Formats: sequence, C-alpha cells, structure tokens
Amino acid sequence: MVSSEQRRRQLAREKFERQQQRREAARRKARRRNTIIAATLAVVVAAGGVAFATGAFSGDGKKSDSAPDPSSEPKMTVDAKAKYAMALKTNAGDIKITMDAAKTPHTVNSFKYLADKKYFDNTKCHRLTTQNIYVLQCGDPKGTGSGGPGYTIPDEDLTSLGKAGADSTVTYRAGTVAMANTGQPHTGGSQFFLVYKDTKLPPSYTPFGTMDAVGLKAVQDVAKEGVEGGATDGAPKKAVTIQKAAVTKE
Repeated sequence: MVSSEQRRRQLAREKFERQQQRREAARRKARRRNTIIAATLAVVVAAGGVAFATGAFSGDGKKSDSAPDPSSEPKMTVDAKAKYAMALKTNAGDIKITMDAAKTPHTVNSFKYLADKKYFDNTKCHRLTTQNIYVLQCGDPKGTGSGGPGYTIPDEDLTSLGKAGADSTVTYRAGTVAMANTGQPHTGGSQFFLVYKDTKLPPSYTPFGTMDAVGLKAVQDVAKEGVEGGATDGAPKKAVTIQKAAVTKE
C-alpha cells in the first residue's frame, strides 16, 4: 500500500517532469523562432530600402555628379561569357571576390556599373551576425540597411547551392558572397553579404561571388571582434569601411 508521503512525492515528481517537458518544448520553439528571425534580419534590406535612389558618392563623401540613374536597371555592358573580379579595399584588409557573369550576368553587370560610379567608395558594412547565421552585410551608402541604388535586379542562379532540405534551407559555404533583398523575389539592389562561416539559409539570395582566402580571413577577424554592445546582430564592433571598390574583367 502506498503511503500518503510516497503519493505526495510521486505527484511532486510527475509535476516536475511535466514542467520540464513544457520548458523544453518552449526552448525548442524559441530556438526555431530565433533561427528564422536571425536569418531574415541578417540578409534582408530594410523595408522600402530599394525604393529610392541614394546616389553614388565621391571620395570626399559628397554625392558624385555621375550618380546612377534611378529609373531602371543599368544597360548590360559586361561580357556574359567572362569572369570578373571585384576588389574591395577596406580598413580591415583587402577582399577579392571572383564573379561569373555567365551564371549571374545581371548581378555582375550591376556591380560593375555601381563600382565604376564609385557608389561603394567610403561606405560602411553596417551589419554583422554571429549567431545561427554568419555574415557581414555591406553595400548601403546610408550605412543603415535602408539604402539602395534606386533600381532592382532579378534573382539569379538560385539552384546552384543544391536542393533545399527538410528545413527549406541550403548551405551558403564560407567565402560565398550573395545578394541581400527585401524578402520578396527580384528585389536585390546594392546590398550584399559576405559569408564567413557555413550558413544555412533559404535559397532566396543570389550567390554571385566567392571571396579569396585573404579576404575571408579578414572578414573572420572582424567577426571575432563581435557586435557592438555584445549583441549577436548589429553593427560590427570593429567598424568596416569599404574605401574603394573596383570591378575588372579577368
């Protein structure tokens, strides 16, 4: 026969186990939610960011007389059969990005157009993410995540990273450079992100380039310093400025 004290202990144990199960379920739900939120925040252009022109900037921070035309995507001028290199000179180190115009002609063409206009010169990489996804986001002259060239370009080469898994994501390998967007198809502008550690994301972001080993290490060194205020998503603690960008045919 079970004593009242044994019964009391059994009920207490069952209550504790139920509490633990509820807490674990809540933790799993929170982890899934945080992963989705982090993935969205890190690579998405702020709402409305591609709806207006910010213009290009000259070396002294003033708007250039040769600002991009905000009315439409630039005329195609790159050789769609060639490979190009984008050289980013930054205060954190030089980053060379190889780009294949055969796979992403609109994206390569846009970057060459903007780089020729000095659009990226003296701009900050405004966002670093160090949890769940691992990227440094750049390409906004405003430095806020809301800037863009005033036109959008189509998504390209979205199947090159393989078929999405059960979690609807693919792996963007360390060294990959891809376009940020508003979360809707074909809304890329000038913002892009540098992947410094293998990252799982939906196959919604055009992978248009690959960093060289020196550039990847430079971004990884920035990531090691963390985010301002000890956060996991925000301005990098070690401020990164693209001092000059140039795109050339290889």
